[in-house]
Amino acid sequence: MPKYKPCNYDQMVMLPISLEAQLVPGSLEYTINEVVEKHVDLSAFDARYNNDETGATAIHPKTLLKIILLAYARGMLSSRQMERACLENVTFMALACGYAPDHSTIAAFVSSMQEEVKSVFCNVLLLCDQLGLLGGSHFSLDGVKRADPCDQREGSDRSISSGSRGGAIGRDDGMRFSWGTSG
Repeated sequence: MPKYKPCNYDQMVMLPISLEAQLVPGSLEYTINEVVEKHVDLSAFDARYNNDETGATAIHPKTLLKIILLAYARGMLSSRQMERACLENVTFMALACGYAPDHSTIAAFVSSMQEEVKSVFCNVLLLCDQLGLLGGSHFSLDGVKRADPCDQREGSDRSISSGSRGGAIGRDDGMRFSWGTSG
């Protein structure tokens, strides 16, 4: 009869993981973390939170934004998928600072703060383009033309399109960025 090592699932294993070490320089998740931490003005979100005197502490909007940006970049559109990723994927755990926001928290953030998220997303994409981080990438998943909230100038050559789950930013030089899915 063959001999096998026993399978004992009733044991404690401690795996020391440095969340910061999971954000490898040059990777998408590192870039998202750096851009949101150092280059994005998140003051627009502060007015929406009224828990300074009473109420529970909230997960910081920058944490939720990082989760959403990485999830969208990886094709995850469901808040339940994002919640699961924060529980199971070390990279998402690192961006979430070890928190695992509930899917309802993620969905409420996205739906109640659409204009703020859209503005930040536009700024992140344009900043990444300015820093040369996109390398001519084409983020294209949607396409209904609308006015560009990223550029308030009259006669702007940029356009933004938006559907039920996403949008796109197009510029006069042919570069086009978009997020979400059509349908």
